[in-house]
Amino acid sequence: MHFYIKLLYFLFFYFPFSALAQKAISFEFKIGQMIMIGLPDNKTDTGSRLYKDVKAGRIGGITLYERLLTPANSAENLRALVSFYQHAAPIPLFVSITQEGGIVNRLKTKYGFPPMPSASYLGALNNFDSTKYYADNIAFTLSRLGININFAPVVDVYSATNPVLGSRERTFSADPDIITRHAEQTILSHNYFNVATVLKHFPGHGSSSKDTHLELTDVSKTWKNEELKPYENLLKKGLVKAIMTAHIVNTQLDKDSLPATLSKKIITDLLRKQLKFDGVVFSDDMQMKAISAEYGLKESIENAINAGVDVLLFSGNIPGQSPLKGSDLVNIILELIKENRVSSTSIETSYQRIMQLKQGL
Repeated sequence: MHFYIKLLYFLFFYFPFSALAQKAISFEFKIGQMIMIGLPDNKTDTGSRLYKDVKAGRIGGITLYERLLTPANSAENLRALVSFYQHAAPIPLFVSITQEGGIVNRLKTKYGFPPMPSASYLGALNNFDSTKYYADNIAFTLSRLGININFAPVVDVYSATNPVLGSRERTFSADPDIITRHAEQTILSHNYFNVATVLKHFPGHGSSSKDTHLELTDVSKTWKNEELKPYENLLKKGLVKAIMTAHIVNTQLDKDSLPATLSKKIITDLLRKQLKFDGVVFSDDMQMKAISAEYGLKESIENAINAGVDVLLFSGNIPGQSPLKGSDLVNIILELIKENRVSSTSIETSYQRIMQLKQGL
């Protein structure tokens, strides 16, 4: 049975890549791979704009929220929904979810999924067998649903006054070494089930006193260099496939006061060059108010790509923000290239990183 499962995975994932390699890839398609959209509902409508964009390669990834779950047969229905979009895509999609555990837990027990305690609980317990047990449960659950990206673990340093991380028990510890060890086990569990993890929120969101979902957040006076330690430790171990940016301002790292997501000094100079990371960089949700209320859509896309972000996430999950179309986002990036505000080289580089991660899955 194990052989046949492997064979099915090979046929499903290898042949789209193989066929793609036999023909020229349009620039529009490469840009599409950089776009990730939140599914608005659980309808399987072949006439929807989203479905058409996925089928045309204008969207390279989808992200899932609790709004997609049904009271009964949750797993079966979600698996069918993921399969619907995967079969439409010319190359397998990134299918992502934020399944940290604790409060940030889309796949709740009321839908029939296994329990998952918070990172703070596991960090305080500091028992690696427990962390492995729960991380294995999450990774296996995601794998059987067809989800191949988990926006976890959080490697921010704990602070009780943080309104969106510390107070919600989303961080393992105030000790970077404890964070590293539990994050490492979380990554290894996911790797075993072929689900990629995305460390967050770079370069450190733990000391913030505001919520970037709601407003711009400045950590310049509170951020400490030790917040980079979990990244440094895990990068040295060769365990980091992907990282998510933070929408925080940190003038210690960028005197221009750009949020990290839009900062070349933070993403390219610090993360890429200094820390030697060449994996995929995901933006945090570009529709969060820290970005969308401060920058125009085209301007934020331009800055994020030039900063070194590979995948731009648009959740459609922020109150007051309208869902966006993959085709419109692709056209904005095509305009930026035509206007010489974004280089075609940066698109090609991101495309290669994305494809490498997808092939690894």
